[in-house]
Amino acid sequence: MKSPASLHETPLLGAVINGLQEVKGKQITILDLRQIPHAVAGWFVVAHGTSRTQVEALAESVEKLTAKEADEKPWGKQGLRNGEWAILDYCDIVVHVFHEEARSRYALEELWGDANIETLEEV
Repeated sequence: MKSPASLHETPLLGAVINGLQEVKGKQITILDLRQIPHAVAGWFVVAHGTSRTQVEALAESVEKLTAKEADEKPWGKQGLRNGEWAILDYCDIVVHVFHEEARSRYALEELWGDANIETLEEV
């Protein structure tokens, strides 16, 4: 698979993507918010799992690989035990992991439609 240009922006962004791909995250999407005035972060990374267990495993994999590959820990994390939605806040990169139904309900890609949006091919 060809690496998207955005993955080379920061080691942390690459580690986030690796963590999601390791546990077979679905529709991994990078929203580049850097050109949007007053955006809450530089990037949102959004993915989903097909079960509550997978949602938790995706978030745990991201946390593990960001520590290992980029020596980073999230500033904050929420929802890790409910299995419907989890957020890992790395300040400039915010990772949203949803259960499949919750992702369509929150529709983050639509809320930030003016961002540069890139959806990765599934591996």
